[in-house]
Amino acid sequence: MGILETIKDPLDLKKLASGDLPELAAEIRDLLVSTVARTGGHLGPNLGVVELTIALHRVFDSPRDRIMFDTGHQAYVHKMLTGRAGDFGTLRQEGGLSGYPSQAESEHDVIENSHASTALSYADGLAKAFTLRGETDRTAVAVIGDGALTGGMAWEALNNIAGRKDLPLIVVVNDNGRSYSPTIGGLASHLSTLRMTQRYEQALELVKNNLGRVPVVGAPLYETLHGVKKGLKDIFAPQVMFEDLGLKYVGPIDGHDEAAVEAALRRARAYRGPVIVHVITHKGHGYAHAENHDEDCFHSPQPFDVETGEERARPHSWTNVFSEEMVKIGAQREDVVAITAAMLHPVGLAAFADAHPERIYDVGIAEQHALTSAAGLALGGLHPVVAIYATFLNRAYDQLLMDVALHRLPVTVVLDRAGVTGDDGPSHNGMWDLSMLQVVPGLSIAVPRDAVRLRELLAESVGIEDGPSVVRFPKGALPREIEAVGHLGGMDVLRAGDPDVLLVAVGPMADICMDAATLLDAQGISATVVDPRWVKPLDEALVLAAAAHKLVVVVEDGGRSGGVGDAVARMLRDADVDVPVRTYGIPQRFLDHAKRQKILSDIGLTGQDLAREITEAVAKRSPVLERHPARQAQ
Repeated sequence: MGILETIKDPLDLKKLASGDLPELAAEIRDLLVSTVARTGGHLGPNLGVVELTIALHRVFDSPRDRIMFDTGHQAYVHKMLTGRAGDFGTLRQEGGLSGYPSQAESEHDVIENSHASTALSYADGLAKAFTLRGETDRTAVAVIGDGALTGGMAWEALNNIAGRKDLPLIVVVNDNGRSYSPTIGGLASHLSTLRMTQRYEQALELVKNNLGRVPVVGAPLYETLHGVKKGLKDIFAPQVMFEDLGLKYVGPIDGHDEAAVEAALRRARAYRGPVIVHVITHKGHGYAHAENHDEDCFHSPQPFDVETGEERARPHSWTNVFSEEMVKIGAQREDVVAITAAMLHPVGLAAFADAHPERIYDVGIAEQHALTSAAGLALGGLHPVVAIYATFLNRAYDQLLMDVALHRLPVTVVLDRAGVTGDDGPSHNGMWDLSMLQVVPGLSIAVPRDAVRLRELLAESVGIEDGPSVVRFPKGALPREIEAVGHLGGMDVLRAGDPDVLLVAVGPMADICMDAATLLDAQGISATVVDPRWVKPLDEALVLAAAAHKLVVVVEDGGRSGGVGDAVARMLRDADVDVPVRTYGIPQRFLDHAKRQKILSDIGLTGQDLAREITEAVAKRSPVLERHPARQAQ
């Protein structure tokens, strides 16, 4: 039996002798690599926090002490040490362990955060609650990466934390110089200098060793010199920003020296006030293929071969097509610039950066700043393209509304991973944007159904000069290309039918709608399938098309409430078109993690599900259908 198998609770970890910890760390790394090689997931960040997480659970008493990870993708080791090592093989599988902390899994999981820069605010509130309730034996601990510290919300929280000297709160800065890719910006440069500068510590040690030998005056003189620590830091390293905020600072500490981290955390806990513990770690530590992976240290690899580190081949994806098209647009338009929020490779802008290095801006994990900076670029005569995950647009909604749209600025926002994403769980499904964005004045929204339409709509979008635009597409492999058989205004007619049902297929739902139309034929129901291409504003031709049919059905991979379906229904009401409208999309609830196709099936977004529901809806309005041979045979 390995040591890890004996850890059913953090109390078991506390009972281990310090000499057992290196073997435990090795076992944890072996399980991380072997599992993520099969399931995919966040490998590099977790390899980097093994010793840190062991130290956290040896020093603090979870769940009474509240340990939070920012972001939660670095919590795999935490899961193992809180009784879930035996289930770790189910990581990111339907019904198995989530790739992020999950309150449903364990009382040790405090917050289900996968959006960065939030843990300090949670910790601030928790620590204030402990103080107010007189719970003097409890501590709030926030583990935050240097990448997440580039987010403005983290600094808003630090500003408040620094103002309360009595808060039982410890901030562990897990400093590995990376978020997905190397962390950028002034903060990153400062921390990088601290990582590389040991002169202060060496100088202090030298003074201590030499003066300690001087009788009588040695020790007092050393204490005096130690008291001018801040001055020495000014000489030997850049001024420590955290101390400038009024926060107690400990570090930098070697994050792979468990004993050193443990000692630092014990000192911080004893202080009983807000403390920054600055820990230097290495993303991918202990697995050579991750350590040497230049792009992102195996931040979030596909399943891979453990021996070679070679990832399973990825199919040509929506992101690949966007990447290729951006390079072409950049070559044609010198005014087009690109912005990423610390995700250059994941959103497909790396090729643009290589081709046009002077026109790419990585703003760190700061989506709000990204949008308002884009507004400034547009005011300066450029056309910015901001590429982010759809779920992260939630954070920059106000900036898109009030800083971009209010000024009618030509900014294009490209939303990757829109709709159901699957394995990453409830926080990553990009299901909110089509509902939120319907209320933004002057905004145009394009939803391509395949690779050809993505190229077309991206080009059309960057051609809009009198307001902002959005292009959204899902995660993963490209669907089959569906050519139009005709046009209604600016809409593509994908299938012409008799005036029974008008199927409005929003973007990648086209394939599902075409399947449903074929199944409806067998029930004696003829369906016309149209792809609106632009879902905001909707094409006026949709009104005439709807009026010619008995039922309108809108199918989208966004939330049903306030989405495209509701916009279509409102458009028809305003035009006094009394045709009934049925809407199908993602229910407004947080979806458990599973494969995309399984989730779509579970929520009824398959051709078969749609055909059955539409048949029932039509039958209620056309009793003659009940006598159709296909229905009689059922």
